[in-house]
Amino acid sequence: MRAVSDGGASPLGRPRRPQLLRVRGRSVAWVPPLLLLVGIVLVDFRTSSDFRILSWIVLVPGIAAAICGVWGTAVYAVLAPATYIVADAALPHEYQAGLPDLVLAGIGGVLATLACVVRVRGEQRMLHMQDVAETIRRTVLRPLPPGWGGLDHAAVYLSADSEARVGGDFYDIQIGLHGTRVILGDVQGKGLGAVEAAAALLGTFREAAYHEADLRAVAVCLELRMQRHIRLRTELGREEGDRFATAVLLGFPEERPGAVEAVVLGHDAPLVVGPDGVRPLPPDHGLPLGYAELAPADGPAPVLRVSLAPGETLLLTTDGVTEARDGDGAFYPLTAEVTEAVAADPALARPARLVAFVRERTLRHCDGHLADDTTVFAVRRRAGMGNGVGNGGGKGGGNGGGNGDGIGRKQS
Repeated sequence: MRAVSDGGASPLGRPRRPQLLRVRGRSVAWVPPLLLLVGIVLVDFRTSSDFRILSWIVLVPGIAAAICGVWGTAVYAVLAPATYIVADAALPHEYQAGLPDLVLAGIGGVLATLACVVRVRGEQRMLHMQDVAETIRRTVLRPLPPGWGGLDHAAVYLSADSEARVGGDFYDIQIGLHGTRVILGDVQGKGLGAVEAAAALLGTFREAAYHEADLRAVAVCLELRMQRHIRLRTELGREEGDRFATAVLLGFPEERPGAVEAVVLGHDAPLVVGPDGVRPLPPDHGLPLGYAELAPADGPAPVLRVSLAPGETLLLTTDGVTEARDGDGAFYPLTAEVTEAVAADPALARPARLVAFVRERTLRHCDGHLADDTTVFAVRRRAGMGNGVGNGGGKGGGNGGGNGDGIGRKQS
């Protein structure tokens, strides 16, 4: 499973400098300025002496500054005045433009080189910021191997801010002593405050999901962690307004391979997607994390226990999907579109294909303009395989490739 975003990245997931005008992996950004240089000289020779365009040669280093590197721009900054001298000297003396245009070409080359330095440094700063964000993203949204916890799984994360590449959405799969647990959540707000809260909740989930026998106890641990995090941020003067998080907890108990447990904390209920149709889990919701003082005396929402047929997949999304709007302001009809698509192609219920479908349709619906961070997460139990926990030391699902990780890279 990979979290992805629409942006350039190296095979290792690190951002890379955008490369313009490449052919078979080689940069040809130097070609347009050269063609412009040759074109200006040829046109100047072919026009009458009353109409000289040789001074336009000052545009050449300017074009190079926009698409070439610093050294390439510096070469054109020297080549343009040199070409000007040769081309101007080839004409009779009475038609030569002389020193003023040469000075203009020289000054233009110097300014173009300086502008290119500023542009390249800005790109480097942006790449550094993206690299930091990518590191944070991989810390919060860690990669998971195929078949982890005995589950087929696939996920895609799309940041509404293409520069930030990370937000308050989070998800994970944790193998534990009492089965495999899954979480998907969405922290209210944006920026580093949301990322810090997501990281805190994920750390607590990984420990509680491993040790706690009851999924409801995991929800209690998450609520306590959210309260402590809010209190700390408030004491530091960093918390702005009421911070909360919605979440869905899923449990796949090893002793009941045909069932799933769920605790829904202020989040949209997951959809059960299978070859026979689509249905939402019962809407028995608890309050979002961070609102413990408003919760009933008996604690968070009860654990829902739902039977799953073979081949059924649980589809979890954040509100970036359900609140995506088209040009007319209409929300994306997730349930209706998935139902129609699965009816036409039952194999779409596989996690990788399902995630790819929802991602593509969501982006198409909003014309690529996401108003909020968007996460699509699909999991289902692997046929004939347990969670691989037993004594707490095993790894789930083996190393088979399966279809759990069918989504490639934003696109982090």
